[in-house]
Amino acid sequence: MDNSSPKIYTEFLPISRADMEARGWDQLDFVVVGGDAYVDHPSFGTAIISRLLEAEGYKVGVLAQPRYTDCEDFKRFGKPKYGFFIGGGNVDSMVSHYSVAKIPRAEDEYSPGGKGGARPDRSATVYTKLAKEAYPDLPVILGGLEASLRRFAHYDYWMDTVLPSIAESSGADIISFGMGEHQTVEIARRLAAGEPVEQITDVDGTCYLTDFDHLPERYVECAGFKKVASDKTAYAKACRIQMDNQDVVSGQIIVQKQSEKYLVQNIPAKPLVRWELDKVYALPYTRRYHPIYEAMGGVPAIREVQFSIIQNRGCFGGCNFCAIQLHQGRRVTSRSADSIVAEAERMTHEPDFKGYIHDVGGPTANFRFPSCREQMLRGMCNGGKHCLAPTTCSHMIVDHSDYLKILRRVRELPGVKRKCSSAAASVLITSWPTRTTPSSRSWWSTTSPASSRSRRSTARPTPWPTWANRPSRPSTSSRINSMS
Repeated sequence: MDNSSPKIYTEFLPISRADMEARGWDQLDFVVVGGDAYVDHPSFGTAIISRLLEAEGYKVGVLAQPRYTDCEDFKRFGKPKYGFFIGGGNVDSMVSHYSVAKIPRAEDEYSPGGKGGARPDRSATVYTKLAKEAYPDLPVILGGLEASLRRFAHYDYWMDTVLPSIAESSGADIISFGMGEHQTVEIARRLAAGEPVEQITDVDGTCYLTDFDHLPERYVECAGFKKVASDKTAYAKACRIQMDNQDVVSGQIIVQKQSEKYLVQNIPAKPLVRWELDKVYALPYTRRYHPIYEAMGGVPAIREVQFSIIQNRGCFGGCNFCAIQLHQGRRVTSRSADSIVAEAERMTHEPDFKGYIHDVGGPTANFRFPSCREQMLRGMCNGGKHCLAPTTCSHMIVDHSDYLKILRRVRELPGVKRKCSSAAASVLITSWPTRTTPSSRSWWSTTSPASSRSRRSTARPTPWPTWANRPSRPSTSSRINSMS
């Protein structure tokens, strides 16, 4: 799709060569490619990654829903200095295109005017190949939901067969899985420092392909692509290994052989702690779609999130039908009350705001804390043990008081007529008794740097005191020595 515009909108990141030149830029550092229309709102992955890179001081352009019949759109800005960050969109492209009965959908809420056809099937794979075709020597980092859920050999519903990792089918240099802020910042820093992408193999929350001689020193291995493609029991056991190693405390490096090379999944990235989440959601989003889409009918997906607030990430439920644990993880992290209220206050000044905040929630609705103290010390329980089913675990801390205080503060803001919490939150609040532990928040919560200074302390907070308990991994030098 041609997203160029004769008018320059400096409040958005560049979408064309003209936008670059208006800022006095001759070359971008990174191009962020997305499968959705360009919506500069923190509910959209492209917006978060691009604004995060901007905050780190890089020159960033956004390539939204590029033309996929050839690679010319990927040359729109000229050759970026360091590489591409690519995502397939907020919703898996195959889900966007087809119903569960495999009937093509006519609508796409994440595209201009809600019309389908603006992105290809398997957009993450297609975009990566086109970026490599445009600039074969540039690094391509592939992330987002579509890549995260296809990082191992996986069953593909649409083709009714098992496919190899998306790292193999796409040709990406690095797969960034889960929430990508930590990975993005570290990879960008190392690329900008001149480190070859082939050497960036030790970033938590990433996967890469290698040969047998260059496997890490220690890892757990699950059955390879050819085995899981022909043996359902082997597939199930491989999934169990993968699920049991997605915890940030207890997770191990996983290796799975693909067609020829080996996929290496590093241990999961640390979840953003409170002050980090606050910082991400305070970036200068415009909270609206780019004006170029106005004549096309806008982007319908903004309607449900424009006046909603994300207050947490992660879910410890571990439901069998849900992919959250493979993408956001099973540790709940949440923003500070001040950050949430500040975002709500900013909403009240937006011209389209009518007084209603649709949602203050997230994947786990009203939960604000990790499930229990044991999760922080030893990681999530393995072997399929769930916090919520078939019965609620006796160790789980259920405390809605902090969440309810936040809702009351938001309701008291001038201009707010009504705020709605998630429907799930209402059910949970009314159906579960609150078991308050006096120190239930003290062992996990963190303090922002600003509030630390207000108590005359200049020390940077130590977010999670238990990182030292994580399984040790060999140093970079020892891994290099073991490979030689």
